[in-house]
Amino acid sequence: MGADKLDTIRKLLAKADGAATVQEADAYTAKAVQLMARHGIDDALLGAADPGHDEIGATRIAVDDPYSAGKARLLGWVGHALGCRCVLHGVGGGRVTGVTVFGHASDRARVEVLHTSLLLQATAQLVRLRPPRTGESVAAYRRSWLHGFAVEVHRRITAAREQARHDAEHDAAGRGDPGPSVALVLADRHDRVERAWAEAFPDLGRARRTVLSGSGLHAGMRAGARADLGHHRVAPARAPALGR
Repeated sequence: MGADKLDTIRKLLAKADGAATVQEADAYTAKAVQLMARHGIDDALLGAADPGHDEIGATRIAVDDPYSAGKARLLGWVGHALGCRCVLHGVGGGRVTGVTVFGHASDRARVEVLHTSLLLQATAQLVRLRPPRTGESVAAYRRSWLHGFAVEVHRRITAAREQARHDAEHDAAGRGDPGPSVALVLADRHDRVERAWAEAFPDLGRARRTVLSGSGLHAGMRAGARADLGHHRVAPARAPALGR
């Protein structure tokens, strides 16, 4: 995604952040998410016409404690929803030190923008959370909440991309566009990432299934349903660590 497109999206989301009403904020946010999804389709079509335009590569993003495994999971699922693959580094003892996001350059840029924003949003909520049940571990509750947040965010991004694909196909049909279908372009784009991924990480093992004991899953999913997908202004500085 070009810098001009990212700047447009950031401006819309800044307006959402300063909106006077919830309805106004939702309108700005919905437009920003729509633009981000549609620009992803546009970049895919441009890349098909000019294969050197949007090269496949890797971006490594550091992940800090506390709750580094949950943060890495959020990053990984945002990446997956936006057409990337992710590798976790330094996994052990419930911690992760970093994540490599692997995919097309424009998709990796979108992943970084959204992940930074979502981590800021999660931070603001998570530090205030306490489990409703007496005696439940605060850390366990927050880990399960963050998991639920990531689940719902992944669902919403995936739905936005699917709607953008449908709209692009409808527009192409209306123009009588003789080029390859959007579906074929996206499928080829996915296959190229998968082939490059297999070549770059031939010995990568499968991650173990996450098992969480806290009761915050559904509360986290509700928060993820309300999250602005890029709501905060994104700065180059690293996002703050989630409070203990």
